[in-house]
Parts: sequence; C-alpha cells; structure tokens
Amino acid sequence: MANIGAGEIIYDLRKKIQETKSELNQLGLVSDIPELITSANLLRSNEYLLKVNDKKTTLISAYEIYSKSLEELLLSVFEIQQDLKEVLKEQSFLISKQSKKKTKSKSKTRKK
Repeated sequence: MANIGAGEIIYDLRKKIQETKSELNQLGLVSDIPELITSANLLRSNEYLLKVNDKKTTLISAYEIYSKSLEELLLSVFEIQQDLKEVLKEQSFLISKQSKKKTKSKSKTRKK
C-alpha cells in the first residue's frame, strides 16, 4: 500500500513541473541560432543553451518522479479494488448460505 503522503508528493511535483515549464517559457526560443554563431555571441548562446538544458533536465526528472508516484498510487487503487472484489465475493457467499439455511428451515417446519 502506498504512503498516505503520496498525494502531497504528487501535488509538490506537479507544482514543480508547472514552475519549471513557466521558467522554460520565460527563457523563450531563439529562432536565429545561425546568427548567434559569431565569436561575440557564442558565449551567450552557450549560456542560454545550458540554462535551457538545465531546465529541461529538471523537468524530465520531475516528470519521472511524478509518474512513479502515480504508478504507486495506481497500484494502491488496484489493490483496493481487488480487496473489494474479495469482500463482495465473501459477502455474496454468506448471503447465499444464509438464504439456503432459511429455505431449509422453512421447508422443515412445513413438513410437520
């Protein structure tokens, strides 16, 4: 069974994903990469690409943890579902057993 705190982890990761996406969007997209390849701008473009790469790495990492948390949560749901099925089967069996006893006891009293 997953920890009760899985919801908090998922919320925090989702928040981190949104913040990272926002930061990535704020960095913008450089459309004139060929023009940046001059000796004066080469350093700036490299810094830009490093920042973008860092944000994308952070985003991928957050998605990885987020998906693992969701998988754990989903496994818990499936375990609960299986447990509920077993409980329903057991209750069904008990109900049918009780109804058979009642029918037998009624038929015995009628024969007398």
